[in-house]
Amino acid sequence: QVQLVESGGGLVQAGGSLRLSCAASGRTFSSVAVGWFRQAPGKEREFVAVINWSGGSTRYSDSAKGRFTISRDNAKNTVYLQMNSLKPEDTAVYYCAADYRTTAPIMAFMYKYWGQGTQVTVSS
Repeated sequence: QVQLVESGGGLVQAGGSLRLSCAASGRTFSSVAVGWFRQAPGKEREFVAVINWSGGSTRYSDSAKGRFTISRDNAKNTVYLQMNSLKPEDTAVYYCAADYRTTAPIMAFMYKYWGQGTQVTVSS
């Protein structure tokens, strides 16, 4: 079982940056995949980025490429999402998700464990 806690959300002006953190506890293994998803009101949950804990392989959505970077700190059991050049379209609740997998899936249904989410609001 994995428990996830997100932090780092807030209000930022367009063009600014935020770094989200996802702290994991419980039984974590090298085969775990950790992803970031976001959901705006009235819209479906959208994939943002994912990292495989063991190999460090990453995948990004088209909107995230070139602006967002996902990384991990093994010693802290924490995954980060560095978000630069933020746009109002990035406004959403951002969720951290994890599951015991050797791959880095981009589909939300592939993840069993989820955090409570952290609000990111980008003003124009």
